[in-house]
This record gives sequence, C-alpha cells and structure tokens, in this order.
Amino acid sequence: MIVDDPTARRRRWHWRTLDNSADGLAVDLGLYAVSAIFAAITAVTSTLLPHRAWGAVAAVGYLIATLTVIVQLLLRRRSPTSRLTGLPARWTVTGLAWAATTLLPLAWQSIDRAGGRTDRAQEEVLVVEQAGSRLLEHGTPYLGPDAIAALPPGEQLMGYTPYQPGMAMFGLPRALLDTWWTDSRVWFAAGTALALALAVAALRRTPATTGQATSTAAHRRDAAVLRGVQAATVLPICALTLATGGDDLPVLALCLLALAFAAAGRPGRAGLAVGLAGALKLFAWPVALVLIVWGLTRRAGTRVAAGAIGLPVAALLPALLVDRDALTENVLRFPLGHGLVTSPAQSPFPGYLIASALPAGRLIAAALLVAAGVAIAVRLARRPPRTAVATALICGYGLLAAIALMPTTRFGYLLYPLALLTWAPALHHPDDTAAAAVPDERSGRTTSA
Repeated sequence: MIVDDPTARRRRWHWRTLDNSADGLAVDLGLYAVSAIFAAITAVTSTLLPHRAWGAVAAVGYLIATLTVIVQLLLRRRSPTSRLTGLPARWTVTGLAWAATTLLPLAWQSIDRAGGRTDRAQEEVLVVEQAGSRLLEHGTPYLGPDAIAALPPGEQLMGYTPYQPGMAMFGLPRALLDTWWTDSRVWFAAGTALALALAVAALRRTPATTGQATSTAAHRRDAAVLRGVQAATVLPICALTLATGGDDLPVLALCLLALAFAAAGRPGRAGLAVGLAGALKLFAWPVALVLIVWGLTRRAGTRVAAGAIGLPVAALLPALLVDRDALTENVLRFPLGHGLVTSPAQSPFPGYLIASALPAGRLIAAALLVAAGVAIAVRLARRPPRTAVATALICGYGLLAAIALMPTTRFGYLLYPLALLTWAPALHHPDDTAAAAVPDERSGRTTSA
C-alpha cells in the first residue's frame, strides 16, 4: 500500500472521527446499548441454559453502563472538561461493566453449579476440569482412543480434550478441591485479567511520541488501549464466552500481551507470551508464526521463536511420552474430523455451508482454506510485518479468513479477529513510521510494510 494513498488516509480519518466523537463516549454508548439488546435477546431466545442465565444478568449490567454514558454525555455538554467524562472515568465505567456483565454472572453460575445445578456451565468447563484430574492422576490430560471407545456413545464426545496440554492447568484447582472458586472459569478470568493488565502496563510504558505534543499523543494512545480492552472484555462475544465457557479468553489475552510486548520492542517477552498461549490452544499458533516473522525483521527471530515454539513443545513432550496415541487422537484426529465422534462446532459460515451443501464440499472448503493460507504465506514472504500494528492486522484478518472457511467452526471464535483488529491501533510506536517504510526496488516508491 502506498503511504500517501488518499483512500487509505480517508478510511483511517473516518474511523478516528467516529471513535473520537464526544471524546470516545459516542462509541461507548453504542457499544453498551447494542450489547444490552444482545444480552436481552440471548436471555429470552437462547437454547443454551448457561447463555440464558448470562443474558438475564448481563442485560442489566449493560443497561446500567448505557445509562451511565448517557449521563456522561449530558455532563459533557454542560462542562466539556469535567473529570466525570474524561478517559479515567471511561476506564472506570469499563471496569464496572466488565464486573457486572462477566464476573458477576460467572461467579453466580459457579456458585449455583457448586450447589448442584447442572445447567450452569458449558461442556468446555467440564472437559478442562476432567483434563486437570487426568493430569494429576495419570500424567496426561488425554484419554486414549480405546478408553474413549469404551465410553457409552453419548459420553464419547466429553471424553475428548481438543486443547493443548497446558489448558489442563486451569482444571487442577477443581481436581484438588470441589468448591465454587475452583471452577475453571474463575481461573480463566484470573488469567485473562492478569494478561490484560500486563499488556496495558507494557503499552503505557512505551513512549507515545517522538515529535508531536507528548500529552496529546499519550491521550490518543491510552484511548486506543481502552478501546482494545473493551473489545476483549465487555464485548458480548467475549463476556458471554468467559462467563459460560471461558477457555478462549486467556488464550486471546496472552496473544494481545504478546503484541503489546512487540510494540514495546520486547521480542523475547513477546515470544514467551504467545508461547504460553500456544501451550493452551492451537488458535495461538498462527499468531506465533506471524510474530516470528516480525521478529526476523528486527533480527530477533530466534528470541521470539525460543518462547513461541519452545513453550508449546515443552508442554507437549510429557503427554507425548506418557501416551502418544492419546495425544494424537485428541489434538490431531478429533480437530481434523477423524475422531470417533464429530465435533459439534457447526456455525453457518461459508466453509461449513460449502462442506455441507456441495458435492465433495469438504474437499472444496479445505482447498479454499489452504489457498487462504498460501496467500497469507506469500504476503509474509514478500512484505513481512515490520511493526506490531501490521502484525496484529495480519493475524486478525488471517484468523477471520480461517474461521470463515473452516468446515467446522464456532461463532464464538470471532472473538479472536475482532479483538486483534481492535487492538491494532493501540500498538503504534514512535519508531513505527521508520520501520514500516521500506523502499520498493521495482518502482523506487516508498511503501508501507
């Protein structure tokens, strides 16, 4: 893309104009209001009982946040410089909204479940906790194919653990003590909050400017960080997921932390963060690959790869040594659709529709997915990302394409590309302009990396 491309500049201007409207309060109002409607509809129409319970509580939390922002807008009209309408106040509202729409329903469902309710958790919670028990007892979180086949047909799906071995760590507290606060969702939330706090701290320690007014640049950066945090916390797709299932949120938060370290010029720490994410779930592996390519542009590819590859491999080795067949059945065969049972992940995205409606549809969908992967690989080879912003955008759009084209996928997986793309503006660094501008040898023009 040409740096002075007027179309791109106009597109960025439109988004910044919208996001900065009323100092960010206009978008806050839209976010909370639409979220309240989504939660109310979920409470009434969802066929999943944990989702209905979440919606009943979250709708009230989003409504209170909406009314609070309306009050802030009214105060701003009377006193534009009021501290009750500034960025710290918006952070406070975001924190309270997350507590009301995510942490409160999560705690409520965990307490109800500990009291005997069986409709207060998605299957992912049970699977992770069972994996923790197996890890404690047998040294591996996975059941072998023979053990899964021996289960009653209706229970074979729950015998699978389609995660990386590190995910079982969140199930260990429940294996040690059966109470509400050992629910794996509580520990998912704690891990998510810690990773996001570290990400925010890393970005705030990053210089905000090299030539502009420092206070203005810092304010814009902090506003972008807030918007990114909102996308990973109070956005309904994230709040609902954490309160009812939760396993994706610590993975996402660690990926955001890795990108924050990349923006801060800490490639080693970026590799460690994305490596921890990769030790939990496969969804982090594409992010790790793109970050390694980013590291190569900084002559730090080895430092990134040491954590990004080393930690997932270290997590896999014990399970591989204890029971190789069990690891292969759970981590490879089941996600690829070759297990004893089929994954229930069937959201109506293009890949699923093609696979289910066309002759040889699974092959066509797989070919499209491979083609998308090749296109991204070519992009990485020809124009490797030289900034954390470019890295986040490639990861976001790449995962969006993969989710759309996979034959079996879930609507909830959209939380990854949505959060990554929203996080990108928070990753700007003073050195980005110099790092992103590279000469185009064929034309002599300067292009954006």
